[in-house]
Amino acid sequence: MSNRSVGGQAVINGIMFREKENYSIAIRKENNQIATKKGKINIFKKYNKIFFLRGILNLIETLYLGVKALNWSAAQIEDDPKKEEKDKSKKPKEKKESPFLMIFSLTFSIAFAIAIFKIVPFYLTKFLTTQNQYTFSITEGLIKLTIFILYIYLISFMKDIKILYQYHGAEHKLINCYEHKEELTVKNIKKYSTLHSRCGTSFLFLVIFISIIFYMFIPNTLDTITKIVLRILLLPVIAGVSYEIIKTKKLNFLSIPGKFIQKITTSEPNEKQIEVAIKAFNILK
Repeated sequence: MSNRSVGGQAVINGIMFREKENYSIAIRKENNQIATKKGKINIFKKYNKIFFLRGILNLIETLYLGVKALNWSAAQIEDDPKKEEKDKSKKPKEKKESPFLMIFSLTFSIAFAIAIFKIVPFYLTKFLTTQNQYTFSITEGLIKLTIFILYIYLISFMKDIKILYQYHGAEHKLINCYEHKEELTVKNIKKYSTLHSRCGTSFLFLVIFISIIFYMFIPNTLDTITKIVLRILLLPVIAGVSYEIIKTKKLNFLSIPGKFIQKITTSEPNEKQIEVAIKAFNILK
């Protein structure tokens, strides 16, 4: 079997996989049945081969699809399983996704990320260190990394997040098994690691690392608002550079620190969760 470049994401009680413009989702409902969805998304199809630009556009598309998949999985979990048992003859109606909800969720997610990982670290650094731009940038990067690790660690104690991290582990195990060209069975998948170099966690670590270098060139003579605005405007550029590094296999060593963080964001899945991963992958055609 020939390997395709497949990415994935854990969603509520399930997994989403994506290959080029195709995506598939499988989640385990409260009645133990597996609900699935497949579709296509390639908003920037004409530009996805342009060096550097593809990374920026891929990030936007990934954020959009991630929110879309999370909303769909949440809607499936909210369905009353008892109602489905009462009338199996009728085909269940799939809930329509609200464009307003999608836009709101995406906007809120971006605003939250900017506040936590851009504005808060900047002001903390301003309070803690001198105005030397090199020292400032390194300190700011370390604070961002600390906030990031602390955040993913603290939420790991939440019941729903624990399950999400298990599905994240199942996603990585399946992709590792697939890339080693083994048959996708529960037994085979269980052998593999929950860590993977192309994980979004590794990407986020790389973004933080690259941002330290970029922010070193922002003059400290600028006023506070301008510095913050430049940090936000440079984010797509940093994401584009980080994407190209992740894509370059010769630079895989840069993903090693991200794998240590994945030890928090992934957990060993159970067999039922691996079954969901297999179901999601098999409908990705």
